Amino acid sequence: MTRETDNRRPLAVFDIDNTLADTDHRQHFLERRPRDWAGFFGAAPADPPLARGVALAVESAADCEVVYLTGRPERCRADTAEWLNRHGLPEGRLWMRGNQDRRPARTTKLEVLRRLARSRDVRMLVDDDELVCQAARAAGFRVVLADWAQDAPELKSAQEAEGRT
Repeated sequence: MTRETDNRRPLAVFDIDNTLADTDHRQHFLERRPRDWAGFFGAAPADPPLARGVALAVESAADCEVVYLTGRPERCRADTAEWLNRHGLPEGRLWMRGNQDRRPARTTKLEVLRRLARSRDVRMLVDDDELVCQAARAAGFRVVLADWAQDAPELKSAQEAEGRT
């Protein structure tokens, strides 16, 4: 397939934490005060994959170009790319939060989705964050709520209040 043909394929946009990667083993870093963000992100390479999310990404690659939209900070790029590769996820562009960007995930992710939609059809967003999903749905995007990970209240709080993931 040529790059030109690939550029016309619709996009399937996947979150990573608690959509593709199970963060349960590192939640304890967020239960401390102050939260241990270095420990939380440092433990990410050991995340087990979430089978339902990985299967959906692989399945989506048949018809779509898969891209990844995460609230992880840019400093985690190498570990994140290596994790995606190690777990057999489709190759795709990786959109990450700036290291100092503390805006809510629903704001940063919707901004990227709108940018992507200017030149490509965004077939779907797959994300575990209900507020991100609500914002994307309200903006007209098709959303799949990734509800297959264990509930992570500290992570949800951090996504909205602290703009960390």
